[in-house]
Amino acid sequence: MRIKTILVSQPKPQTEKSPYFDLAEKYNLKIDFRPFIQVEGISAKDFRQERINILEHTAVIFTSRTAIDHFFRICQDLRIVVPDEMKYFCISESTAFYLQKYIVYRKRKIFFGEKRFEDLMEIIVKHKGEKYLIPLSDIHKQSIPAQLDKNKIKYSKAILYRTVSSDLSDLADVNYDILAFYSPSGITSLLQNFPEFKQNSTIIAAFGPTTSKAVSDAKLRLDIQAPMPQAPSMTMALDQFIKKFNKENKDK
Repeated sequence: MRIKTILVSQPKPQTEKSPYFDLAEKYNLKIDFRPFIQVEGISAKDFRQERINILEHTAVIFTSRTAIDHFFRICQDLRIVVPDEMKYFCISESTAFYLQKYIVYRKRKIFFGEKRFEDLMEIIVKHKGEKYLIPLSDIHKQSIPAQLDKNKIKYSKAILYRTVSSDLSDLADVNYDILAFYSPSGITSLLQNFPEFKQNSTIIAAFGPTTSKAVSDAKLRLDIQAPMPQAPSMTMALDQFIKKFNKENKDK
């Protein structure tokens, strides 16, 4: 009895150097990748119901490339011309560079943090006079608006896209030894697609404390947890578990 198959609830890595491929080769595994969730933009009609006037704002806070895409999409849908004077505050430099898809980068006022929202907050606080718009998903970190409130920043929270469960009906008759999850939404999607799901011998791996909690809340067994001190990544946690599991079950 050995572990032979893993389903990762994320898109397939774009690079061939992914540690998942190394893991597959090391243990002769079949690893499939399938997003359990997907992002859908809200309609212009739904956005109007939020009663937010984009042009009343002088700056936009972007926490992801997805937020950028849906901000400019809704502007196009509503035929809003974003003024050249609009300022952009991005969570990282790579997110800021992504703006080039929509604006002439060098002609705009663009600010960015290191990678964490806390770093970007330090910059935002220095520009307290702005009225900010922050595009978000319906599922987002509550710490983001909390930090803006704490620092008395004037802002509007615009829900421009939502996270929904993917259709996984084609997997109904497919069994995997391990299911690897990266978000609570992945667990939600599993149970929405397969309400009669019984874990039995299926091994469940979860990355992050909120995902681990979602597994427990769903009355499922959490077999692999990451990050941990000895396994800071999901692939390292899987590697250690598989090595131990295969050794213990070698003669069974």
